[in-house]
Amino acid sequence: MVNKDTIVNKNNKFLVGWREVATLPDLGINNIHVKIDTGARSSCLHTFKIEEFTRDGEDWVKFWIHPIHNNTDVEQICEAKVADKRVVRNSGGDEQLRYFIVSTIDFNGQQWPIEISLTSRDNMAFRMLLGRTAMHDRIIVDPEASYLIKNQG
Repeated sequence: MVNKDTIVNKNNKFLVGWREVATLPDLGINNIHVKIDTGARSSCLHTFKIEEFTRDGEDWVKFWIHPIHNNTDVEQICEAKVADKRVVRNSGGDEQLRYFIVSTIDFNGQQWPIEISLTSRDNMAFRMLLGRTAMHDRIIVDPEASYLIKNQG
């Protein structure tokens, strides 16, 4: 569980640093380094290959990730139902059509479903960004702190 000292108000919002480690249990992704990005509306996950397919009449994606921070040698394949496809403006100001999925995020026992876009983040330091929509009514960010949540992995 999240350390009781990290709960900062009666609404159970908890304090996180600008970077944390989380788990995406629905996708089988453990201990992924996440940049907590209050400047981004949506959350995104680095994928270097995506294939769309149909399962039981619904759109799904199979996607490949590098789950280990600063390591492109290890690959993991994940599958998820497509929640949406829409245009997102990236940090460079370019528009991209992205797949969106829904997955549970887990910060050491604090779990909730979030929407995640799939995109290449090859030139970025973090494999995942957590955007404002996913943070809403859940967390408060201390921009001077890092790794306040202790995951049990």
